Amino acid sequence: MKPKNKRITPFLAVQILTAAAGVALCEAPRAAEEEREDPGQETTAPRVDVIGTPERLTEIAGSATVLAPRDLEEAHVFTTTEALRKAPGVYVRDEEGFGLRPNIGIRGLNPSRSTKVLLLEDGIPLTFAPYGDNASYYHPPIDRFERIEILKGSEQIRFGPQTAGGVVNYITPVPKGEPDGKVGITVGSRDYFNAHVQLGRGPVLLDFVRKQGDGSRDHTHSAINDLNVKGVLDLGGNQALTLRANVYTEDSDVSYSGLTQAEYDNFGGEYNPFDNDSFKAKRVGLSATHELQFNANVLLLTNVYGSYFERDWWRQSSTTTDTQCNASYPAVTANFQSDRLAGIAVNPDMCNSAQGRLRSYFSYGIEPRLFVQHDTLGIENELEVSVRAHYESQERRQENGSSATARNGTVVENNERDVDAYSAFLQNRFIFGRFTVTPGIRVEHIKQERTNNLTAANGDETLTKWLPAIGGTFALSGTTTLFAGVHRGFSPPRVEDLIGNDGATAAEVPYDWAVEAEVGIRSAPRPGIDLQLAVFRNEFDQQVVVGSVAGGNLPLALGEALYQGAELAGRIEFGPLLGWRHNVYTRLSYQWLPTARIESPFEAIVNGALVGEEGKRLPYAPKHLLTLGLGYVHPRGFSGEIELVYTSDQYSDFANTEDSTANGLAGVIDDYTIVNLALNYSIPGTGWTVFGTIKNLFDEEYIADRTRGILPGTPRLYQAGVQYRF
Repeated sequence: MKPKNKRITPFLAVQILTAAAGVALCEAPRAAEEEREDPGQETTAPRVDVIGTPERLTEIAGSATVLAPRDLEEAHVFTTTEALRKAPGVYVRDEEGFGLRPNIGIRGLNPSRSTKVLLLEDGIPLTFAPYGDNASYYHPPIDRFERIEILKGSEQIRFGPQTAGGVVNYITPVPKGEPDGKVGITVGSRDYFNAHVQLGRGPVLLDFVRKQGDGSRDHTHSAINDLNVKGVLDLGGNQALTLRANVYTEDSDVSYSGLTQAEYDNFGGEYNPFDNDSFKAKRVGLSATHELQFNANVLLLTNVYGSYFERDWWRQSSTTTDTQCNASYPAVTANFQSDRLAGIAVNPDMCNSAQGRLRSYFSYGIEPRLFVQHDTLGIENELEVSVRAHYESQERRQENGSSATARNGTVVENNERDVDAYSAFLQNRFIFGRFTVTPGIRVEHIKQERTNNLTAANGDETLTKWLPAIGGTFALSGTTTLFAGVHRGFSPPRVEDLIGNDGATAAEVPYDWAVEAEVGIRSAPRPGIDLQLAVFRNEFDQQVVVGSVAGGNLPLALGEALYQGAELAGRIEFGPLLGWRHNVYTRLSYQWLPTARIESPFEAIVNGALVGEEGKRLPYAPKHLLTLGLGYVHPRGFSGEIELVYTSDQYSDFANTEDSTANGLAGVIDDYTIVNLALNYSIPGTGWTVFGTIKNLFDEEYIADRTRGILPGTPRLYQAGVQYRF
C-alpha cells in the first residue's frame, strides 16, 4: 500500500537518511583507520544495554537473563521462538512455523502478537508502533543477533512504554576492527534454505540473511531478505558514533485462519484450504547512537532512530467462523463455512472474496540518556536520567475484493492514527557497600489521534501516567546476590481501542495497570555454575482483553487479574568445575505459575457484557514451562546438544472450556514435549564448521494456538549446513 501524498515526505526522509548512512559507512574504514593507532584493536560501539556485561548482573535489582552466543550457536537455533524458550518465565507460541511473527508472553501474560512485551534492538525500539499498536507483525531473523537480554522486575521502567511484562533486547555484533566475517549455508526439509553472510572491514560490519522455506501448514511458504549495516566511527577524543541501517523484505503465502475441529480430525494439523492468501512486507530502519564522555564519571548516550514499515495481507478468512465469504456472495458460498465446520474438504475458490488488510507505519524519535557516578552525601551513587520524544503515524486501509485472488477492491476502512509520546525517566542507585537501593520513576505522556478518512470523523485523547519503582540488592558474598523490587506495570492503550471509528473516546481508558513485585537470588558459587531463582507476584488493577486475543472475537474489556509464580534458571559446566578437558554441561529454564487468576469478571467497555468469571484461570498461561539441555564439547572440535522443551496444558478461553468446540476456537490445549538435537564439528585450524540439527526429533503433533481456530505446532525438521569463519 502506498502512503498518501502528505505521508510521502517521511518515507523519502528515511530513504535519504539510508543513502547518507551508506555513504558515511563507506567512508568509515578510512576515517577510523586514520584515528586508530592499532588497526587490530576491537571497536567499542556506543550502545544502550539493558543488562550489559555478565559482571553487571550483580548490580541489577531484578530477574535478568543473558542468552550468550554459545546458547544460540550450540543449538543452531532456527527461530526466535526456539531461542527465547531458553529463558525462564518466557512463553513463546509459534504461529506459521517459520518464526516470522513470534508470540511472546512473560510471566503468564497472553503472548498474542507480543503486545505486552517491549522489544528492543541495541536498546532502540524494534516494533513499528510501541505506543499505538504494539503488535509484532514484523520481527527480524534470529540469525543477525549475537546475544539476547531479557529483563524483568523494577528496573524495566528504565525503558518503556511497555512495563507490564518485560524487556527483550536483541544485540547485534560489533565490528572487530580487523577484516573478519563468516559465510554459512543451511538446507533442510520443507524446502528450507538459509544463506548468511557477515563481513567486517575496519569498524564496519555488513550482515545479510536470505531465508526461505515452507511453514507448518499446506500452502504456506515464506521468503525474507534482511540486510543490516553497522558502522562505528571514532570521532576522536571523547566521542564515538554508531550508525545502523536495515532493509527487510518478506514475501509469504500465509493464512490467518486456523482449523475447525472436524478439519483437524479428518485432515490433520497441516491442512490449510486457503491457498490464495498473501503477506508482503518491507521495512527500512535507521538509527544512530552518539556517545559523549565528559569525564570518567559522566557519560551521555543519545539514540536517534526512525523506521518505515509496510505490510499488505490479503486473506480469504480471519477465523474458522468468519462470514466474509458468505456476506456478499451467499449464492456461491452458502455451504463454504458449514462444510468447513463439518470437516468436508472445500475449494477455497468458492469463497469469492478476499480482504486486503493494508497497513503502513512510520515512527521516529530521539532519546538522550545521561549516566553520572557521584558521591553526594558521601555515598557512592550511580544516576541515570533519560528523556524521549517519540512519534508514530499509522495508515490503515481495508479493501474487499470480489474474487479469491483479488488484490484490490472496495475500500471499507481508511484510517489515519497518530501518536505523539513524551517520556522521562530517573533512577539513582545508592551503594552502601554490599547493599544497594535503587529508586526510580518514569512518566509517560501520550497523545493519540484517529481520523476516519471515509467520514471525516476525528478524535484525540491524552494520557499521562507516573510509574514509580524501587529495587535493591544485597551481596551475601562475592558470588551470591539477593535482589528484590516492586514497580508499576503499564501498557498504553492502542489507538483503535481508545478512540472509535466515529471519533468518540472510550468511556474507560483501556490500559494495563499493575503492581508487580519480585524477590530472588543469583549465584555463581564456583567456576562453571550459574544459578538464579525468582519469586514474583503481579497484581493487575486493570488488565485489557483485546478482541480476538482468546476464544474468538471478544469485546474489548477490562478486569482484575493476579499472576503468581517462581522461575528457576541455571547452567552447570563440568569441564571448568572439575578441571576436565572434555566439557559436559547442562542448562535449565523453568517457570511454575500456580496462579493466573481472574480476580473480577472482565467488563466490556461498549455494552458492559462480562467475560470470564472470578476464580477462572486466564487463557494461554501454562502452569509449567521447562527447557532442559544436555551438551558435550570435545577439545578437538566436536560438540552435541539435546534439548527438551515442555509446555503444560492451558486453557484457550476465559470460560475455561474443557472440550474442543466445533469451530476450534475454544478447548484445552494439551501439554506437549519437543526434543531438539544438534551436532557440530569444527575442523581444527581451518575455520570450517559442519553441523546438523533435528527440530522436534520425535515429530510431536500438538496444537499451538486456538486464537483464530486450531493452529498446529512445527513438525519435525531436518537441517544441515556448513559455515566458514575468516
